[in-house]
Amino acid sequence: MTYVALEIGTSRFAATRVDPDEGLMEIHEIPVPARAAWDRCAELLAEVVAGGDVVGVGIASTGPIDMAAGVVAPSDVSDWQSGFGILGAVEEMFPGAGIQLALDGVCLALAERYLGATAEVPDALSISVSDRIAGGVQVGGLTVVGRTGNGGHIGHVLVPGFDDACDCGGRGCLEAVAGGKSAARWARANGWSGEGAAQLIADAGAGQEVAVAALGRAGTALGQAISSVTALLDIDLVVLSGSLAAPGSALWKPMNAAVATHARLSFLPGLRVVPSDLGENAILCGAGVLALSAQG
Repeated sequence: MTYVALEIGTSRFAATRVDPDEGLMEIHEIPVPARAAWDRCAELLAEVVAGGDVVGVGIASTGPIDMAAGVVAPSDVSDWQSGFGILGAVEEMFPGAGIQLALDGVCLALAERYLGATAEVPDALSISVSDRIAGGVQVGGLTVVGRTGNGGHIGHVLVPGFDDACDCGGRGCLEAVAGGKSAARWARANGWSGEGAAQLIADAGAGQEVAVAALGRAGTALGQAISSVTALLDIDLVVLSGSLAAPGSALWKPMNAAVATHARLSFLPGLRVVPSDLGENAILCGAGVLALSAQG
């Protein structure tokens, strides 16, 4: 029996077999295709499966999604921006297999719940800060999915004091300030000559002034959003993953300062914000959890 995890991310499609005892196996990935996205995705899945008898597939996708309809509409996949029926396409590829689709943030929360830092607590918030921002909420030991499957979309919480334009069409969203693509765009507009979030992180680590300022803005906005959401949901544990939130990143100090400034309610003094131990494949791990529960 073969279980497969698939991640439709902001910069990559990734897939792997999932072993019930050992977890993720060899990870195969490709950059997000500029065209013929499903053809490339199907080739990736076929490469991973290699003729195996597929019984379960878990799919983690950036949003928005329509979980009931099995449709994804990720803004970074040009072919699918108006909606693509990925659930039906995968079902056609693997007849008889159990297929489950969830938002990337939901999968992030599942991964932390079953494999990571939130296993021992009933309520927690998991956030990935990379090119874009994904979030997942755990309440009473259960992951919040939401009416359409888009629960946990913390990237579009508004942050006070910021009016940056967001790709969603709004202004002042957390992702418009703290997402890696947005932070790099702000840095370039303010004289930084680099390209992309990875170089921005490296330059901030080396003390480059504009790069440090970009991650400072990101950390402040993130801390404000964390303070608001933890107060709303009475949560005292937040787990951060993603490239911008790696341990030692210049984002952490301003983020912690913002939390200390704004999370002042009497039930929040024990609020902890900690780095994830799951690394860059946390969302794919969550897709693996889905796969193991999706056997047809």
